[in-house]
Amino acid sequence: MSESPLRIGNASGFYGDRFSAVREMLEGGRLDVLTGDYLAELTMLILGRDRMKDPATGYAKTFLRQMEQCLGLALDKKVKVVVNAGGLNPEGLATALRALNDKLGLKARIAHVEGDDLSGRADELGLGAPLTANAYLGGWGIAEGLRAGADVVVTGRVTDASLVVGPAAAHFGWKKDGWDQLAGAMVAGHVLECGTQATGGNYSFFKDVDVRRPGFPLAELFADGSSVITKHEGTGGAVTVDTVLAQLLYEVTGARYAGPDATARFDSITLASDGKDRVRITGVRGEPPPPTVKVCLNHLGGYKNEATFILVGLDIEEKARLIREQMEAALTRKPKEAHWTLVRTDREDAATEEQAAAFLRVVVKDADAKLVGRAFSGAAVELALGSYPGFTMTAPPSDGAPYGVYTPAYVDAKQVEHVAILPEGARTVVTPPEQSQTLAPVEPPALPAPLPPGPTRRVPLGRIVAARSGDKGGTANIGVWVRTDEAWRWLAHFLTGEKLRELLPEAAAFPVERHVFPQLRGLNFVVDGILGEGVSSSTRFDPQGKALGEWLRSRHVDIPESLLREGEG
Repeated sequence: MSESPLRIGNASGFYGDRFSAVREMLEGGRLDVLTGDYLAELTMLILGRDRMKDPATGYAKTFLRQMEQCLGLALDKKVKVVVNAGGLNPEGLATALRALNDKLGLKARIAHVEGDDLSGRADELGLGAPLTANAYLGGWGIAEGLRAGADVVVTGRVTDASLVVGPAAAHFGWKKDGWDQLAGAMVAGHVLECGTQATGGNYSFFKDVDVRRPGFPLAELFADGSSVITKHEGTGGAVTVDTVLAQLLYEVTGARYAGPDATARFDSITLASDGKDRVRITGVRGEPPPPTVKVCLNHLGGYKNEATFILVGLDIEEKARLIREQMEAALTRKPKEAHWTLVRTDREDAATEEQAAAFLRVVVKDADAKLVGRAFSGAAVELALGSYPGFTMTAPPSDGAPYGVYTPAYVDAKQVEHVAILPEGARTVVTPPEQSQTLAPVEPPALPAPLPPGPTRRVPLGRIVAARSGDKGGTANIGVWVRTDEAWRWLAHFLTGEKLRELLPEAAAFPVERHVFPQLRGLNFVVDGILGEGVSSSTRFDPQGKALGEWLRSRHVDIPESLLREGEG
């Protein structure tokens, strides 16, 4: 067992992230391991469509190009590379990587992890007939590959945090029941997984940080599971308690954050500044994982198309009514779904044409590709000279595109064969932990004493409150937090689930759960169903809910003047 800290850097938060980040992280300072997260629910659908066209694909091709430039550099610096870029075909990526290795004349030892693909057993497991079905594996397959001397380990669908858990478990020799250590690595992995979102990217108080080109984060992992989040010296952005907290509250639910290796108690996390661009994470408690593992299912839902009409000047409401009536009359068969939204961005007596414009957006969905393609687009184009005055559109109508529907499912962990394919080709089966624990809500924590009554001022909530939001399928998560104990005394009592519905009327029709994290001075809201059937299927203009938090911050509320005098935000 090693007692030295393990430095793990991240170079990708999604498929399409900064291409040069791999080289930047390898050249920017010392690392032991470089990870890359390339997968999301939507990415699995994209890769599934790729694989339908060519069974040899289904992985993130970007990673191969990055390795063509940087594999030799990683070997020279003795940095292990661990990525989930294998997507739906980790074996295919490993094969392509070995061919690249030979072409470059290198001697990298390559391992891969498989077993997450359940599509061939979907019916047997009661999952129906999805396009893709992938279980979220843990980090022990990665650990097996690294223990066998692999320089590169590629996986398919693993939990994002597993990219950190696996290397840490291998380096420190952790046991499968080392719940606190594993949970600590899970928390560090959650902070790193979205790349620059931990170093000032997508950060509410961005005016406090130079985020023109934030550097990617890294974690110094210790044998007890604690960590320090930092970044290479001289890179942009910042690592502060708030930038780390922003990522901690991103796309989580309650106090129990479950994974296949352990369950991390987010209500136990302590953050503290450890110097410039250094934040220490301590106190993380862990529990056994649940007996089931989550499965990402994607189905082809049908076809989707949209058009946006620009309405300028006078009579906006009447113009919108006219074009809607004309479009509905022109379509002899109605699409299964048609969603109309009028966005009033226009100003009276505007000094520019753009300031005089409003937008009418329509999204249609149906199983018939021709109906939402040629018929819908043709109807819009044919009205160009016979509709409202000033008829124009933001873009020509398209043929439409297929969309997918994401749904989560759960299967017994013992039903999933988790296998590490070691550098020499040997297969090692990874068994799930012997202990498991069914997830249950924690007892609601005690709230702080409310602030005493006093004068208030009506200002945007974001003057003192930060937020970050995102998606899990059709569910939106909105994490909010404040910087001081006094502000927390106010926020904990003010921002209830009902108040959130009031401030965000679009959430009023959906179930809202509120989760409280006193040690982080934060709240997390889960709005179930607001994103429909998931990002690819959603008809919202913000289909992943990324800006819901900023909308919330923009709403005007009565804030105690004592908090505003603190100069927050």
